[in-house]
Amino acid sequence: MEKTDKNTQAAGEELTMLGRYGKPLDIGEGGRNGDIAAIIVTYNRKEKLLNCINALKKQKGGNPDIIVIDNASDDGTREVLSELIDNEEIIYRNTGRNLGGAGGFELGIREAAMIGFKYLWLMDDDCLPHKRALLEFKKAHNKLSGRYGLLSGRVKWKDGSPCRMNIQKKDVISKIDDFDTDLQRIQFATFVSCFIKTSVVKEVGLPIGEFFIWGDDLEYTRRISMEYPCYYVKDSLAMHDSAANTGSDISRDSLDRMKYYTYAYRNEFYVFRREGLKGLGYWFVRLLTHLMRITLSGEPGKKKRFMALFKGTLMGFFYNPTIDIV
Repeated sequence: MEKTDKNTQAAGEELTMLGRYGKPLDIGEGGRNGDIAAIIVTYNRKEKLLNCINALKKQKGGNPDIIVIDNASDDGTREVLSELIDNEEIIYRNTGRNLGGAGGFELGIREAAMIGFKYLWLMDDDCLPHKRALLEFKKAHNKLSGRYGLLSGRVKWKDGSPCRMNIQKKDVISKIDDFDTDLQRIQFATFVSCFIKTSVVKEVGLPIGEFFIWGDDLEYTRRISMEYPCYYVKDSLAMHDSAANTGSDISRDSLDRMKYYTYAYRNEFYVFRREGLKGLGYWFVRLLTHLMRITLSGEPGKKKRFMALFKGTLMGFFYNPTIDIV
């Protein structure tokens, strides 16, 4: 796959780079019909969504256009957004049914690319970007002369500690542990404050919507990092307003969520088997760890938990989803 070779020039805080075919691409100040689309996927969390939108409207780096992908919420999300929609302050799309986070981001990225946005800023509805988050992405873009696949920001939890579920990975095994060193190379990131160029999307394709839930961001960011250098941006801050600073845990989660863990193990096995022996070794250790957690847990429904784990892993052996191109 051909790599981009782009040169940037700084003019104040506005960044201009020369496109692949000599056409200038500008990261302007944002605003309606600007170059940057902030894509938010939401489902039944209207209060958190409004907080996210308000944070985006206060960006020092210019206000991005905002695309809200609503996974058919039934909590009154459409109603609380009605004024913003009518005033064309946001672009709103209702999926008609719950496509999961994966389907939502696939649809949102496709929509933004078709509209013509050149840069995409991805986030969940419980992401609260700091007022300088976009500006710091622009600064990183300038330092790197536009030569990157994606930029991933620093995500903290509500108490100011690193948000554990959003720590970027340097490779299959190692996570970032030095959060104060800027522009570290990364291979995996999440969709909580992730900045991607549309030109890259057009080369590597869209996220895999059929993942439905969990693993879509790992798969997609790794697909990009296989082709382009990707970086951690320490000063682009966001707060993840999640209920707890922990990741998902099959040994403790409620039994009605076991169907989602089938997706999780299928999707993540697919991601790590692409990494060869190192990825398979990592997955095997991870699998044993999760089996041990279920065994030692005092939670009920061990059989159902084991079934979700084994079913998802078995499905992952034969899973070869289609990647759509925009």
